[in-house]
Amino acid sequence: QVQLVESGGGLVQAGGSLRLSCVASGGIFSNYAMGWFRQSPGKEREFVAAISWNGGFTLSADSVKGRFTISRDNVKNTVYLQMNSLKPEETAVYYCAADAGLRAWNVRGPDFRSWGQGTQVTVSS
Repeated sequence: QVQLVESGGGLVQAGGSLRLSCVASGGIFSNYAMGWFRQSPGKEREFVAAISWNGGFTLSADSVKGRFTISRDNVKNTVYLQMNSLKPEETAVYYCAADAGLRAWNVRGPDFRSWGQGTQVTVSS
């Protein structure tokens, strides 16, 4: 099972930007579809974005389209989430996720199997 470690969270003012990173180990990174989720206190975990094993396909939640971009570097075993025009309501713990690593892509979104520990993003108003 792949291990995932997120970084890049922090405190940012509303309208600002952050880039999250997630480094994977313990598997062949280029086999995995990857994704980002977030969870605010008292709320369920929410899908943010996903990217296919080769970067050819992406999915994003409607709430982040045009502001957040998911990308990956299969040489560095890293997936990124560039977040622009952040809003206070997007304060959450952001989690990285990986699917089963079968080089598959589901247009409705991958079946994520592995999760990182999360990185806190706080957006001040």
